[in-house]
Amino acid sequence: MTAEPAVTPFAALHHRPGEPLLLPNAWDHASAAALAAHGYPAIGTTSLAVAAAVGLPDGEAATRDHTLRLALTLGSEPYLLSVDAEDGFSEDPDEVAELAHQLWAVGVVGINLEDGLGPVTRHAAKIAAVKAAVPGLFVNARTDTYWLGDGDETDTLRRLDAYQQAGTDGVFVPGLTDPARIDVLVRRVDAPLNILYSPAGPTVPRLADLGVRRVSLGSLLYRRALGAALDTVADIAAGRVPGGTTPSYDEVRALERSVSARTSANSTG
Repeated sequence: MTAEPAVTPFAALHHRPGEPLLLPNAWDHASAAALAAHGYPAIGTTSLAVAAAVGLPDGEAATRDHTLRLALTLGSEPYLLSVDAEDGFSEDPDEVAELAHQLWAVGVVGINLEDGLGPVTRHAAKIAAVKAAVPGLFVNARTDTYWLGDGDETDTLRRLDAYQQAGTDGVFVPGLTDPARIDVLVRRVDAPLNILYSPAGPTVPRLADLGVRRVSLGSLLYRRALGAALDTVADIAAGRVPGGTTPSYDEVRALERSVSARTSANSTG
């Protein structure tokens, strides 16, 4: 009789009834470290921020190297890291599996792979290849039926069924905010359902009541940070004192020192 594979700490965070994993998404060391310092046990990355930071387009497989560099920076930190890898930056399942292996090697525990409404069989093949190459890596299979398409429920279920059969650990349907439709998916899929939080959509407690297992923030924090920067400049120009939370210079330096100390310990250990 074949033993069931051990549940990883990251997978366990997706299996707490009534308490979905709230996954904030960072874009550099400081943002990830600050979130972890506030008690978040798992941090995701956001492909939009990775791309925007270097002036490249998001969702066009242009940031593979930048994503790997960020993973190398964050993967050894004392929190669980999941990486947004767009569609795996390749149409070749073997190349996507190699990327997954590289991420795993630097400490990444989860990967987000989007289908971009491409062929179902191709995305399923990528998922199967990743799980074969790195069984312990948590694969979150994203379908873009609501993000890029018209939200066809039949197509959504068809895609999610195929991805589950390919071995995905979780399923992600960004753009879906209607509680009744979320309820249908929760009841129809076996894998933990991930929903992208929207200020116009259900609250986290409401999503928990619906049975959602993971709530991602995507690029929201990055976009809010840009917005706060613009608001701050406008306030200063108008003679107002900027509002909102502002970490001190020393607090940000403390984040730098923490990573320097771990790097030194690792090099001498």
